[in-house]
Amino acid sequence: MKSIEHRPYPAAERGTATDNYFGTEVPDPYRWLEDDASEATAAWVAAENAVTEDYLSRIPFREAIRRRLAELWDYPKKGIPERHGRFDYCFCNDGLQNQPVLLRKPVEGGEAEVFLDPNTLSAQGTVALGTVRFSEDDAYCAYTLSESGSDWAEIRVLRTADKTPTDDRIEWVKFSGASWAGDSRGFYYSAYDAPQTAGRYSARNRHQKICYHALGTPQSADRLVYEDKEHPLRYFSAWEKGGWLFVVASEGTSGNEILCRRVSEPDAPLRVLLAGFDADFEPVDCRDGFLYYLTDRDAANRTLRRIAPDDPAHDEVVIAQKDRPLESVAAVGGYLIATYLEEVRSRVFQYDSTGRPVREIALPGRGTVSGFAGKDAAAEVWYSYTDFLTPPVNCRYTLATGESEADETPPLRFDPSLYTTEQVFYPSKDGTLVPMFVSHRRDLVRDGSNLCYLYGYGGFGISLTPNFNPSALLLMEQGAVYCVANLRGGAEYGERWHKAGMLGDKQRVFDDFIAAAEWLVAQGYTSPAKLAIAGGSNGGLLVGACEAQRPDLFAVCLPAVGVMDMLRYHRFTVGWGWAVEYGTSECEEQFGWLYAYSPLHNLREGVAYPATLLTTADRDDRVVPAHSFKFAARMQHCQGGRAPVLIRIERDAGHGAGKPTAKRIAETADVYSFLFQNTGTPYDPDRSDAPPERSDTPPGVPSRTLRCEDSRTDRTRACGRNSGPRRPAPKNGETITDTIQRSEL
Repeated sequence: MKSIEHRPYPAAERGTATDNYFGTEVPDPYRWLEDDASEATAAWVAAENAVTEDYLSRIPFREAIRRRLAELWDYPKKGIPERHGRFDYCFCNDGLQNQPVLLRKPVEGGEAEVFLDPNTLSAQGTVALGTVRFSEDDAYCAYTLSESGSDWAEIRVLRTADKTPTDDRIEWVKFSGASWAGDSRGFYYSAYDAPQTAGRYSARNRHQKICYHALGTPQSADRLVYEDKEHPLRYFSAWEKGGWLFVVASEGTSGNEILCRRVSEPDAPLRVLLAGFDADFEPVDCRDGFLYYLTDRDAANRTLRRIAPDDPAHDEVVIAQKDRPLESVAAVGGYLIATYLEEVRSRVFQYDSTGRPVREIALPGRGTVSGFAGKDAAAEVWYSYTDFLTPPVNCRYTLATGESEADETPPLRFDPSLYTTEQVFYPSKDGTLVPMFVSHRRDLVRDGSNLCYLYGYGGFGISLTPNFNPSALLLMEQGAVYCVANLRGGAEYGERWHKAGMLGDKQRVFDDFIAAAEWLVAQGYTSPAKLAIAGGSNGGLLVGACEAQRPDLFAVCLPAVGVMDMLRYHRFTVGWGWAVEYGTSECEEQFGWLYAYSPLHNLREGVAYPATLLTTADRDDRVVPAHSFKFAARMQHCQGGRAPVLIRIERDAGHGAGKPTAKRIAETADVYSFLFQNTGTPYDPDRSDAPPERSDTPPGVPSRTLRCEDSRTDRTRACGRNSGPRRPAPKNGETITDTIQRSEL
């Protein structure tokens, strides 16, 4: 394959900024790139994008990859239905719509109609629907809109009877939707004061507060419900149920407490019901005078308990801790539906309201399920099943009988029978066995010549369970191996697995990922010349750290929206909330941890680094783009080899959630083009595994199951439960990366 030379990198001034951390002088020559509003930064961004676009435009198969990705993405997608009043609502996408559309269908029968279509709100599809919440009487729907991928959102309200909008508008909401009051006359929300125009996407967010909005009134008249001026860096959310108002307070991505007061006593102070912040408490339901909640306090795999707000001493176990982590519990139709993880795949059990077992719910395969949301009077509930080779399929579950009825499997432009997924277990540096899913064509030959795409995350207690990703199919049909490693720092085996990869033990996460790469090479799946690593956000940190530590092991590195400057991350937007996961440079001991692996600070001049394509976006107000800007500038300065170091900076986009389909396909096409080009892998546009007709895919519950090769010899490990954010159910059309980006704080 003919090599492509990149144009000269843009000149990046090396400033003199230096910080002294406990006697250690740390230069920061590219600090000027932190100013996202400056003309100098804008000029650098434009110049870098020009270099990257010039390089990508000369890859001959770029457009062919984009076309094939569009074909693979183009299948009907349907979210999990929910019943509200006389209608069943669900998100749908007919294939390539930029944003999913919220449809509704009368319960008694009839045609579906559009209820909310965000595609009509912007020409490029950059306005996205976030949370959608119906009032208790189902008369109103409050929903959030975000623009260009920003975490900032606006709440609007519709009357459900005729879909007419009200005049209610709530601005400067972040990490919150509407939480309706029991009387449906208004809702609670969490918001910040309006930011200054300059730096609105990078300035630190402080003093979140809870307000109550009465329908039909302006936001200026909203009542302050709760704030904590002594703790400006805490998050707060409100929930009203069973005559009680509950406030969840957290200091970051793990550890919280719950406060409460009676709704009938609005002037009474909130009192602490469950004290934190050394454990997590997740409200599930409030009924019969009890708050049901999930917790990992004294239960590493989590347990469901109930406590009487009137008598906090009355606190008892409803569902006891098991030998597998408890992911979630849904209260619906008088039952409790508990979802567990076992060897990184879902198992679901139904209990009665007292915690007595009813049955294990039979699932379509050994993959991932989500859903089970419903009301107290529900007789049936919906859930969704997916795995690496099966797109999300909705199943209607009857609570009384335990029977499931599945929707038809969406028609796809590939033949899943040609592929397989193995679950393997490999030893990390310290001997710990780490699981990994390896997907590929069934006729793969392990001769070391295969392109391999290794994905990881390893943080915030987020589990990477089997999930369908249409773009991965393109890699596999070209003969590549697609791997997802379940690194420590996640919650695949509970809280102890999470804690084993956080704070001072973060290096274990990188060791796990490097060991995955070494195992894949040793087993003949690939070779260093064909191996690529990828990850986003905390996964971008993972890729950057591993690239700095083992540049000899990888051919291509693909860090997306990564946390690259571990000494200053907490100074921007909500980065301070990650201190419970990482630590901060303001503490001498923690500075030592961070400085030892911070990707930005561990690049060395003259080292031959792998071909690297960083991706970020100009409106990312979660992990500000300055992380990627500074890392790209420094790596371009340090690069001692011939491999290109490029950065692709998306316009009018954010951290990833809500990104329009067209932008996602275009970005993935660029990333894959770079990947194929820099591993010397020819892209064959005629090598696709599409069945003759899309309708050939059989309907019904998928019968396909994962083929699992368990190479484990010692099945003991440190297991527990995540105290980080829970990964929410994927919205229609989302990949595992999207749902991670929605769940990080």
